[in-house]
Amino acid sequence: MQPLPTITWFEIPTSDFQRAIDFYQAVFKIELKTMEELGIAMALFPHAEGMAGGALVSGAPYQPSSDGVVIYLYSNDFDAALDRIECNGGKVVMPKTEIPAGLIALFIDSEGNRVGLHTIPQ
Repeated sequence: MQPLPTITWFEIPTSDFQRAIDFYQAVFKIELKTMEELGIAMALFPHAEGMAGGALVSGAPYQPSSDGVVIYLYSNDFDAALDRIECNGGKVVMPKTEIPAGLIALFIDSEGNRVGLHTIPQ
């Protein structure tokens, strides 16, 4: 039996749902699909079937925080994504840093969440 993925789903809380959508679409150059599930507004990140997925979420009990769990979002366009963070209402709090598994950075998104950026250089 193959091991199951460590991460299967993530949710990033928002206080201003549309602002968060605009931020992530601009930084990552992606389109988020919106929907509502059980009274929670969601904007789904694109992902391949069988791979981990996630969404921006808005509604009780979600509250943005820079003190909680940190997820790392992968980018094939790392430097450009990092450059787009501050001009879209975020703040880089740890610049591009080399680690054995590639490059990482940390940023505060438009909602106040601390999020990681990750890439593996080719």
